Amino acid sequence: MPTLSPSALSFSPWDMFINAGPLVRCVMMLLAVASILTWTIFIAKSFEFFKIRRQLRKAELALENANSLDWGEESTRQSGIAHTLVMAAEQERTRSQDIVDDNDGLKERIVLHLERLEAAEGRRLMRGTGLLATIGATSPFIGLFGTVWGIMTSFTGIAASKATSLAVVAPGIAEALLATALGLVAAIPAVVIYNHLARQSAACRAQVADLTALVMRLVSRDLGRMQALTKTGQVVRFDLPRLAGE
Repeated sequence: MPTLSPSALSFSPWDMFINAGPLVRCVMMLLAVASILTWTIFIAKSFEFFKIRRQLRKAELALENANSLDWGEESTRQSGIAHTLVMAAEQERTRSQDIVDDNDGLKERIVLHLERLEAAEGRRLMRGTGLLATIGATSPFIGLFGTVWGIMTSFTGIAASKATSLAVVAPGIAEALLATALGLVAAIPAVVIYNHLARQSAACRAQVADLTALVMRLVSRDLGRMQALTKTGQVVRFDLPRLAGE
């Protein structure tokens, strides 16, 4: 560690970073990168959630006004997960056309499929936020490691120079404590941002659950119409897929 005269001492963060030991500097740079990643994820996910919430609101309105599943499919073609949910219900209904009088079974199969899609969407919404949890949990300890190492180096230098003045050890301790401060600077925003994004993700998942309910309402409505037509004596014919070789 370079020895500075009292008049040449500077305790600005940049000067303390420059005068710190190599390992402490590496710790500080690692924490600075973690802080940059935290704010990058925050900005990116904020734009993503804003776009998703707008799409979900439009899709919810479209499904609310739809009169059948086919109309819902047409009105949600640009709505991401909403269109995926409608197409999954439509696909399952098409595949089950050869099963007669199985409305309850059809609803159960559609619900199971939509629940899987809903869970997958929830995982996608939280993608990238796990790094924030890691930064928030480990940054204070990384900074503390840099501080302990810097103080240990300072006291080792005092023992080697046989100097007992506090002015000799104070710069090294201040530089080491800067690592702890940077650890807190990286950890506190990471924890706050992670909790904020988790709440945003929960709100979006709730909207997706609402879309699932709206899709199931359309399915139930279509099945009710089909049952009513059957009771009135009208023939409901399904075009079954042709088997190979027929």
